Amino acid sequence: MAQATAPARTPPRIITLILLTSISVLSLNMFLPSLKQIAEDLQADYGLVSLALGGYLAMSAVLQMILGPLSDRIGRRPVMLAGVAVFALASVGCALAENVWVFLGFRMLQCSVSVGMVLSRAVVRDMCEPQEAARILGVIGTAMALAPLLGPVIGGVLDEAFGWRSNFWAFVLMGAAMLALSWADLGETNLRPSASFSDQFRSYPELFRAALFWGYCVVLVFSVGGFYAFLGGAPQVAEARFGLTPALLGIGMGSISAGFMVGNIVSARMTRAWGIVKLMVMGRWFATVGPLLAMAAIALGAAHPAVFFAGAIFVGLGNGLTLPGANAGVMSVAPHLAGSASGLSGALTLAGGAAISTAVGALVANAFGVYVLLGSMAVTSFLGLLGAYATGRLERLRPDI
Repeated sequence: MAQATAPARTPPRIITLILLTSISVLSLNMFLPSLKQIAEDLQADYGLVSLALGGYLAMSAVLQMILGPLSDRIGRRPVMLAGVAVFALASVGCALAENVWVFLGFRMLQCSVSVGMVLSRAVVRDMCEPQEAARILGVIGTAMALAPLLGPVIGGVLDEAFGWRSNFWAFVLMGAAMLALSWADLGETNLRPSASFSDQFRSYPELFRAALFWGYCVVLVFSVGGFYAFLGGAPQVAEARFGLTPALLGIGMGSISAGFMVGNIVSARMTRAWGIVKLMVMGRWFATVGPLLAMAAIALGAAHPAVFFAGAIFVGLGNGLTLPGANAGVMSVAPHLAGSASGLSGALTLAGGAAISTAVGALVANAFGVYVLLGSMAVTSFLGLLGAYATGRLERLRPDI
């Protein structure tokens, strides 16, 4: 028994890192089919309740800039265990909340689970040489595509069967299970802790001065922004315009992730032949035109949920073509600052997503909500397209290194 409960001393298995990444993603979108039900039950405005997504993303953006350096200073294991434990306790608070402010307060605390995504990458870098790390991160990345696809479906089914609070009780169970698994399998991998918490932040000014870094950041922020616009507005639009049940809404919301998976497959096969800039531009065109075509079809009388979600599939497909190259590009601007570039661009992307999802969630609560949502997705994707063209120009001016 003592051996079974002893803390881990060896590096974790890949499945542990996959599950930690998955729970981070599930916490973002699994409950979204229930937003309308939460607003009604807590007698709150939908726009206010949508802060459960936008505010969560904003808090995660701040944490993403802190968790990495903190784990460099005191170790991956204690930061991971603390983050998962806070998530499990905060989920209890969400499940028991009787007013919207209590619910939102505990929901903000839930963002501590973003430690699973941030530190899983750091753990892999600790354990492996660069080529092997890239392979393992690719395996873990598959969970990031599957979890958004399955999360809303699971959440919608739970809502219909047991009510919206069942989603948060499910989070409690997930958090407890991941805490036990991390205790048993996640040994410390940071064998050379940094001397100072502030070391990483001193490298940021060099990135701030690099125009190419900002070009890639624009692509990332507005590409992912289309996805977050969809998450912020789809629950309201689907219920008000199409009368979908939570289960059907969950299936529909998973459609954007299905497109994302297809785009990733194409990107993996064609990057070497076409290059990342061409794929980024192609992806932004898909993501811009798709919602516009859906808007036109609905305006002409084809007001069917399949048409609406088809527009979202194009956004997912475009992001699958765009994001692998954009993420690689942002870390290639200054290779010796790849970690800082990853953390800073990730925080900017989450902050942008928080603003976009909150704004869209507040704007779609009217008779023209479906057009507002599809239009927002098209506009953000178009801004990403402009960023992709600008980034391509900057890459052509870049000296060979």
